[in-house]
Amino acid sequence: METVDSWQVGDIKVTRILELIEHFMEPLEMFPDATEEALSEHRAWMVPHALCPDTNRIILPIQSYLVQTAQHTVLIDSCVGNDKTFPWNENWNQRRDETFLRNLAAAGVSPDDIDFVFCTHLHVDHCGWNTKLVDGRWVPTFPNARYVMSETEFKFTEANAGSGSGRTFEENVQPIAEAGQALLVAMDHTLDDTVWLEPTPGHTPGHVAVHLTSRGHDGVMCGDLIHSPIQCVFPDWSFKFDVDREQSRVTRRKFLEDCCGSGRQVFTAHFPLPSVGRVEERGDAFRFDYPG
Repeated sequence: METVDSWQVGDIKVTRILELIEHFMEPLEMFPDATEEALSEHRAWMVPHALCPDTNRIILPIQSYLVQTAQHTVLIDSCVGNDKTFPWNENWNQRRDETFLRNLAAAGVSPDDIDFVFCTHLHVDHCGWNTKLVDGRWVPTFPNARYVMSETEFKFTEANAGSGSGRTFEENVQPIAEAGQALLVAMDHTLDDTVWLEPTPGHTPGHVAVHLTSRGHDGVMCGDLIHSPIQCVFPDWSFKFDVDREQSRVTRRKFLEDCCGSGRQVFTAHFPLPSVGRVEERGDAFRFDYPG
């Protein structure tokens, strides 16, 4: 599976590290605000890359972004991982697949090389490779990294541990804290003059976007504040599992407005490959323009 496309944001190199491509949910299930009437006129451009014609399911890549600046090697989010408990999705539950690590190696980086792991939020498909199972114990996959997560998100995930959605906190987050590698920060934390966080709550209370800037060029990894390009057309369509759907609508529209026409590269978590593009105006809404 070809997974190591790269882009430049000024002097910053950004490389996709793809783990898998999921056929996730049918549109009307995934977006409870959607209607078949509204969706029907957009099926032609959604098929086959954003919507599978055979299963009628939204196509979602599960991927990380490797960010290499002059100072740091950063991983934004860490996909599903191996051996994790998530019975709701059989493709994620007790997974045994080394694709993610092979693709990281194909990008010329080993787990030991990562300085920081930035977590946009703490859902299993964004923090699964935070840890790996070694001799029955969860240990950090990236032994030299500080794992940057908003304190709000950490506390929210801790409070909901064991709530029926798997063991994400116990398997992916708590071992990082116990190893002394968790860096709990404010939602507007700045790493340096090239990498900083923006509060983007709604999908979860502590969700953040990760901004990149270099030599007058800007990029942003948006995490799960938006899941599919159809939400550019319909920003008010919130995802089924957004914790606060109304807040997610406000956050998503503001994010799209801020990006629209700015030239900012948007690195999405789940848009169809190549998953990277720019936001442009489309009537009273938006469209996602892929390069080329």
